[in-house]
Amino acid sequence: MSGFDLIIFDCDGVLVDSEIIAAQVESRLLTEAGYPISVEEMGERFAGMTWKNILLAIEKEVDIPLSASLIDKSEKLLDARLERDVKVIEGVKTALSKITTQACICSNSSSQRLDMMLTKVGLKPYFAPNIFSAKDLGPDKVKPRPDIFLHAIDTFKVNAARTVVIEDSVHGIHGAVAAGCRVIGFTGASHTYPSHADRLTDAGAETVIARMSDLPATIAALGEWAGAV
Repeated sequence: MSGFDLIIFDCDGVLVDSEIIAAQVESRLLTEAGYPISVEEMGERFAGMTWKNILLAIEKEVDIPLSASLIDKSEKLLDARLERDVKVIEGVKTALSKITTQACICSNSSSQRLDMMLTKVGLKPYFAPNIFSAKDLGPDKVKPRPDIFLHAIDTFKVNAARTVVIEDSVHGIHGAVAAGCRVIGFTGASHTYPSHADRLTDAGAETVIARMSDLPATIAALGEWAGAV
């Protein structure tokens, strides 16, 4: 259906509407720790980043030591919220049913969390066993590094230039571009914000969609443009 050999999906904010839940949990913890931040600002500034890297970024910005215990506390609270509340992004299953190109998931979430979320929303059968967590490659291999995308490309034995990535975050797009992939930005999750599409384009997305129903046609059109040869 396209000029691509592999389609890589991010998970959080692309397949499942989880980034807004993470922003809610993490903004509350940070505010309680002395760094007031809104849910909206969490989504705009830190979507796609691991909680550990968010804490490191904030510690560099302000002179507030953030306890290492916040890492474990956040993980437990977030897992409980996700297991209860996470939902599939509207239109994902229909879009996947129309895509015949081989596909996989490349995410910064842990393998355990990916399994829980994808099982809950019924998406695991669409991708298993090709569900890859950057954390499994090492703590220093998460997005915006390209390692998880390169891992998928190597696993499928395809060319990066014939691989398209669907990403909702600037950090994820930076990693995909660094890996040599082409990128479609997605702004259809609940954590989206007014400048979201522009920021994804500036990061390297060739086009941006806000509805999953547009994904199959967008992939097909992108595959006809120069580059997917």
